Amino acid sequence: MPHILLGDDDEELTQLLQEYLHNHGVTCDCVHDGEAVIQKLKAAMNNEAAYDLLVLDIMMPKIDGLSVLRQLPNISDIPVIMLTAKGEEIDRIIGLELGADDYITKPCNPRELLARINAVIKRTSAATSEHTPLPESRLHLDQNQRLCQIDGIELQVTGTEFDLLVALLKQKGEVVSKAWLSEHVLQRELQPFDRSLDVHVSRLRKKLQPFHDEPIKAVRGKGYQLVL
Repeated sequence: MPHILLGDDDEELTQLLQEYLHNHGVTCDCVHDGEAVIQKLKAAMNNEAAYDLLVLDIMMPKIDGLSVLRQLPNISDIPVIMLTAKGEEIDRIIGLELGADDYITKPCNPRELLARINAVIKRTSAATSEHTPLPESRLHLDQNQRLCQIDGIELQVTGTEFDLLVALLKQKGEVVSKAWLSEHVLQRELQPFDRSLDVHVSRLRKKLQPFHDEPIKAVRGKGYQLVL
């Protein structure tokens, strides 16, 4: 049974979501400020009982969600789904740039949140039975340990970034459509004005550019091509 941490200052909402998730096979611990999120994550890591996923509201007291995201790399590599207010695109973009895996707007449908949770956990888990060999490349992606190396140097990537690299490497040299990447990596249909995929690719480019001037090429109106 997945075990997640939900950080949101709306206690009525968190209780509703906690009950719904529990009824659908997800154990959910709730806290109501950013400081408590960090404390819970540290305690879980110290007890070797790490959470499978963090659902994080952007607007929280004491420490806001974006500040929590900035501290996360020093605490845990836990995948993150952001909760953002409808229309707050800038918060979503900043959150994705800081390493969040996905987002959902509030007020959120519990069923949609459950689907997003299951999708992120599924794609960030190391299920060896699903792996297929990857083409030879300067990139080495260990799909069991979910580690990324380029020219023998380890590269720190998020779970979503790793899956994007796998998808692009499997079709190396070919242009992969945004719609296909959204469906197979983010596991949702590409929506108009949804920049999530573009932000994830932009982060990957920055990490790969020390090794290649244009590691991932954007083909206007078509998609992305791994050229590294």
